[in-house]
Parts: sequence; C-alpha cells; structure tokens
Amino acid sequence: MQRKFVTNLALVLLLNLLVKPFWILGIDRAVQNVVGTEQYGFYYAIFNFSFLLNIVLDLGITNFNNKNIAQNNHLLGKHFSSIVMLRILLAGIFTVITLVGGLVIEYTPDMMKMLVAVIFNQILLSFIMYLRSNLAGLHLFKTDSIISVLDRLIMIVLCGFLLVTHAEKGTFQIKWFVYAQTAAYVLTTIITLMIVIDKAKVRRFTWRWPFFMMILKKSYPYAVLVLLMSFYNRIDSVMLERILPFRTGAHEAGIYASAYRLLDAANMIAFLFAGLLLPIFARMLKLKENVEDLVRLSFSLLVIPAIIISVSMVFYSYEIMDLMYSGDHIEESANVFRILMLCFVPWSATYIFGTLLTANGNLKQLNLMATTGMLINVIMNLVLIPKLAATGSAISSISTQLFTAMTQILMVQLVFRFKMNYSFIIRTALFILLCIVLNIFISKTEVFWIYRLILAGLSCLGLAFALQLISIKNLYRIVRYDTI
Repeated sequence: MQRKFVTNLALVLLLNLLVKPFWILGIDRAVQNVVGTEQYGFYYAIFNFSFLLNIVLDLGITNFNNKNIAQNNHLLGKHFSSIVMLRILLAGIFTVITLVGGLVIEYTPDMMKMLVAVIFNQILLSFIMYLRSNLAGLHLFKTDSIISVLDRLIMIVLCGFLLVTHAEKGTFQIKWFVYAQTAAYVLTTIITLMIVIDKAKVRRFTWRWPFFMMILKKSYPYAVLVLLMSFYNRIDSVMLERILPFRTGAHEAGIYASAYRLLDAANMIAFLFAGLLLPIFARMLKLKENVEDLVRLSFSLLVIPAIIISVSMVFYSYEIMDLMYSGDHIEESANVFRILMLCFVPWSATYIFGTLLTANGNLKQLNLMATTGMLINVIMNLVLIPKLAATGSAISSISTQLFTAMTQILMVQLVFRFKMNYSFIIRTALFILLCIVLNIFISKTEVFWIYRLILAGLSCLGLAFALQLISIKNLYRIVRYDTI
C-alpha cells in the first residue's frame, strides 16, 4: 500500500504542480490585479459565503462514498444511479437556502446576481468531487489525477484569452471570471460522468426514497464534520466583508484573498494527500493492516516540507507580495500573509491525522473537535476584526488551525496507540528550530531575495535529510516494490 500511495502521489503531484500553481499564481492573481482589490474582494466574499453552505449539496456523501466504494467496489453500480438523483434534489435545496441566506445578510442586487452564478458553479464542482470519489474508491488514481486538473486547464485557456484581450486595468469584468469557471466545470462534469457511468455500468437513474434515507443516515456525520470545518476555514472573509463598513469590508476581504492565495496553492497539494490517503486508509483498516508506517511516511512527505515552505516564506513575505501584486496594499498583505502561511503546517497535519480518523469512523470525536474549532474562530473574528481587520482574521485562523491539528494528533494517539517515537519527535523539534536559525542567518546576507529564499529552502531540505526526517532509503525501497 505504501508503494501504491507513493507512486500515485508522484503522478498526482506532477500533474497538479504543472497546472494548479499556474492557475492560482498566474490567472487568479492576474484577475485580482486587473479588476482591483475591492472588486476581487467583493467576489471572494460571495464565493466563501456560498462555500459555507456547500455541505447541503453533499451532506457527507462524497467522503462516505469514497470510503464505502474503497471497501466495497461491487456497490458502485448499485448506489451510483440513485445517489445522482439524490444530489439533484440536494442541489435544489442548496440553491434555495443560499439565496435566502444572501437576502438575510442583506446582499445588494448586484451581489445576488453574482451569487446565482457562483451557486451554479458550486453545484457543478460538488458533483465533480462526488464523481471523483468513485474513481478514488476504485483506486483508479491515474484517471482521477487527470480529472483533478482538467477543469483548471480549461479555465486557464478561457481566462488567459480574456486577460490577453482585456489586459488594461478596468476593462476586465469579474463576472467573466465566474462564467469561465462555469464553462470549465460543465465540460469536466460531462467527461467525468461518462467515465463513471462506464465503470458503474449504469443504464438508467432511479428515484428511491428508502435508499435516499439510508445513504443520508450513514453520511450525515460526515456532513456535520465538513460543515463545521468549512465554517472555521472559510468564514473569515465573509465576516470581514459583513462586519466592516461596505467598501472597507470588500477591500479587507481582497487583502485577505491576496495573502491567502499562496496558502491556497500549497493547500491544494496537501488536499491531494487526503484524497489518496482516505481510500487507502479505509481499505487497510478493513483488512486490519498496520497503518503506523504509512502515517509516519505521510508526515515525512507532507508536514516536513510544509514546515520548510512556511518558515522560509515568512521571512520574505513583503518581497513575495510585492512581486505578485500591484497597488498600495502590499505592506498589509505581507503582514496577513506572514501569519496565514504558518497555517500550512497544522493544515497539513490535519490532512493526515484527520483523514485517518475519518477512515476509522471516529466522526463523533472529530465533530466535537470541529465544533470547538468553529467557536474559537468565530469568537476571535468577532473580537479581532473590528480592531485589526484582515490581520485579526489571520490570527483567528492560525489559532484555530493549531488547536484542531493538535487535537487530532492526540486523538490518533489515543485511538491507535502508536508506539511513541521520542527520537523522531526530538528531531522534528530540532529541525524547526534550526530552520528558523538558518532563515535568520541567510536573510541577513547581501544576496537577491529570491536566491536567499531558494537557498533557505534547499538548506532546510538538506537538514531534513541529515536528521533522517525524510529517508531516501525508505523512498527507494518503496519505489523498488519492497516493504518497509
């Protein structure tokens, strides 16, 4: 299983590193620069508001389906046709609830128009994620890897054309950005649906209320977890836009979006780990196989690089924001980015330990953790946003992420009783300390900042190998089909 995980991870990382960073750092960033911080913040707040209610589209079906199909491949044909009909019903409910929510929080007519388009995009995106869960459940990771970047490839082509033909500031409209996403999602949905229908051997779609109730009963714990985690991950920009005065709120949401973009890019890579780990953990647990080695390997491959990236970028936050954006908000964006980028470390840990707990069915404990995290985030935002604006939201975010990550690590230890590897823990703590020292030393040298950033990253990576936090020997043995 470890070999399968690493080889498929290599493919999915290659495809996503080729496509998604270009989308986020090229197209998405360019759109914000062309339309302006305020207009992009206007869109970003609406998008995250719709994302808060996104769970109504899914109600935990995707995570439940990923685990269920991984453990019971033969159920795909039986379940698929009815789940598609159930999701159509949920899409209608989501649309009504989200529109009513927009009216309740007093969105303007222009904001409501954009909300309608964003709602449709969310429906398509959620359906694509469900379709991909079937591919992952069948362990068709190569096909899933290609589908995972298909929508972004189409968006790059469409938005790239629009940006080239409307490069002058003020000529590009934010709604074009939304419509380009719609076109990309429609094409990706059609292609993925055809693949899954072929694998499931579906000939017709059926409407079965008893089946709907059975699926919802099994999936609702996943739904609650995703809802709570969505709130403490996405509510920051919504609260910024609503709590602060209108134009100030949109501007601060734009500041937050500019700082969040690189974290989002890094998080996409971490999210891919979870997508691969959930079906693998689920199958290993069903077969009563030991998951400890895979957890340690995942930690080495994800959390250790996350520490290197986060620490290194903190030291060059202003230079990075100045490189990426134009305007007078660079200093404020840098301050927010400096805090937000640290979230990548606990977020990465969550994708490993939270995924293991999900595969093991510890949803009651996870939901209690997520409820606490949501309350911490909301309360801190209410207190800090009026005083510190976007910086306050960033502080709320890092506080919440640290709490939830540490809680999940402790929960895994309590549930699985892994052997305490004190040597690994001490080496990890020493690694973090030395990474900070290395960055302090390198940042004071008289070299162009990009070279300093690269040197710091490579030095920290070498340190990880020197401390044997990442083992070339183990990776080599996995690729050579041996076991660890």
